[in-house]
Amino acid sequence: QVQLVESGGGLVQPGGSLRLSCAASGSRFNMNVMGWYRQALGKQRELVAIITGDLTNYLDSVKGRFTISRDNAKNTVYLQMNSLKPEDTAVYYCYALVLLTPYWGQGTQVTVSS
Repeated sequence: QVQLVESGGGLVQPGGSLRLSCAASGSRFNMNVMGWYRQALGKQRELVAIITGDLTNYLDSVKGRFTISRDNAKNTVYLQMNSLKPEDTAVYYCYALVLLTPYWGQGTQVTVSS
């Protein structure tokens, strides 16, 4: 069973930064597609960033502020979040696709507030 464990969330003031980490374990296969989703209160879950084969893409509202990266040797994906805004407040979920099966982390809360 693949397990994804997020860390790095917390409370930050507008303009601040956070770095989320997601450590994956339990699979013999490469995590070819990994990403970050978020879900704010009362809203649908949305894709924030995705990385596959070192190619990346981002939600328009986070472009230039967020950076997704991965360390394949460590089976870890990161989300560097800079210039955070209150509208970035959400639970952030790590995502991985392994042999057509999606896996989700339990989420880490990011709150941007003064």
